[in-house]
Amino acid sequence: MMKLQTPVLCEPSPFRLSYADRIMVLGSCFADEIGQRLVDYGFQATFNPFGTLYNPVSISNAVARLASRMPFTTDDVVEMGAGAGKVCSFSHHTSFARTDPPSFLENANARLAEAAEVWKEADRVLITLGTAWAFRWKETGETVANCLKRPAAEFTRYRLTVPQVSALLSGLTARYPDKQFLFTMSPIRHLADGAHGNQLSKSTLLLGIEQTGALYFPAFEIVMDELRDYRFYAEDMVHPSRQTAGYLWERFIDWALPEEERPRYEAAVKAFRQSQHRPLA
Repeated sequence: MMKLQTPVLCEPSPFRLSYADRIMVLGSCFADEIGQRLVDYGFQATFNPFGTLYNPVSISNAVARLASRMPFTTDDVVEMGAGAGKVCSFSHHTSFARTDPPSFLENANARLAEAAEVWKEADRVLITLGTAWAFRWKETGETVANCLKRPAAEFTRYRLTVPQVSALLSGLTARYPDKQFLFTMSPIRHLADGAHGNQLSKSTLLLGIEQTGALYFPAFEIVMDELRDYRFYAEDMVHPSRQTAGYLWERFIDWALPEEERPRYEAAVKAFRQSQHRPLA
């Protein structure tokens, strides 16, 4: 039979996921997708307690905050730009923005306290990287997770090098030997620098991961090679479609879930789908 795809083969997984595991998921939009499905299907998972994060510096900083449990204070509160009329912090995605500092801090610190407990007990950590590009706030020199719609002149944009990515990720795995880390790459293309610029960014991340010797799941490669047709993308032609996200999830769970966990997983999926069914009035 004629072959119409280039299959991406996944080696037998040394990364095993079970319902007994405590799981932390951090990173880009793909981390949100994986994390939400883990929660929906009954796994003990928490994902992106600071919102979506894209670059290795911000993800490393998020882990440090979880480990230290250091609460956010008024010194962390930043007024958003573009007339948003809200405040947030440079450690958070704008989905955490609130109209006043007290409500922002209450929510941010509640999420931090909850996630820090999960981090302490977590034995599986899934990290999805999105881009090697980052923004440094000129006023303090800190790398921000989000520019909060503030003027571009306030930031310096820079691309991490392969040694920098490798050092950040190796540092994470070395500091927490009690946790098994799994890295993956977001299949979403960042085209602000053009197609070639996106490839340079993704290649930097891939090489950085490779140098750590860490476990890797090829979500990016599956989309780029197996699902290269645009029918697998959303209307913006950049983000994967819901069908693609579902296919990646199936590939991931087939790769990571032990066979003995399969009956419980299938029952959980069935129960979730039934809970989402709304009978016609």
